[in-house]
Amino acid sequence: MKKALLIIALSCIALSMLGAAGTQEQMGDQSLQKVLDKGVFVLGLDDSFPPMGYRNENNEIVGFDIDLAKEVTKRMGVQLKLQPIDWNAKEQELNTGNIDCIWNGFTITEERSQVINFTDPYVDNAQVAVVRSDSPVQSLGDLAGKKVGLQAGSSAADAVNGNEAFANSLDEIVEVKDNLTALMDLEIGGVDAVVLDLFVANDNIKRSGKDFRILDEHLSSEKYGIGFRKNDQALRDEVQKTLEAMAADGTLAKISTDWFGGDITVIGK
Repeated sequence: MKKALLIIALSCIALSMLGAAGTQEQMGDQSLQKVLDKGVFVLGLDDSFPPMGYRNENNEIVGFDIDLAKEVTKRMGVQLKLQPIDWNAKEQELNTGNIDCIWNGFTITEERSQVINFTDPYVDNAQVAVVRSDSPVQSLGDLAGKKVGLQAGSSAADAVNGNEAFANSLDEIVEVKDNLTALMDLEIGGVDAVVLDLFVANDNIKRSGKDFRILDEHLSSEKYGIGFRKNDQALRDEVQKTLEAMAADGTLAKISTDWFGGDITVIGK
């Protein structure tokens, strides 16, 4: 009888410890609750990255990613705060708590995934080279011995440096603060090409009317995701769940069509 009671007592203690551990684990991730409690979701972005996030003629931050974030935070019941950051220090901004996420054409890579908790991809993209229309360059191989500009700390830098043969063939890689500066360098002949996101390249050429063209050959393909701190699983999952609901009810497709003339999103497909 005593042995049976001892076994029951030990079992109860074990179950109690498991329950306590589970409660502590749940209590450990307060990322979503913190955002809900303060009522503000802080989004870190490069505010010169059209059409994903940029300043319009009224100096307002607008873009495809901005409209997505506005709808997500509306459904979460919190206010969206847009926080421009130095893109080259984006991980530091996130990890020091200055922002709640990085959401602005943020490419998912294996290296970044080691330190960033990404959502599932929501759009596909590519890294491309832009040249002046009168340039003799027709392919990536034609850029051998030439100067190529790109944004420091960007996916373009990763794509170029990740292709050792291509990078070594270049005369110089010119890193600047943002894509608009790189494209200005291209326009005045400071560089022979600029490597950047296909979406950004198309948007810039369309809106600026500058005499640029995009090479048909892509340097790399990529997917955009939203980046959170590694331990902020609850907040990440809530945003992911909300995006999936937006895909299911057609809101995601509508926002995409408003910006791109068609649905470029990949959630639920």
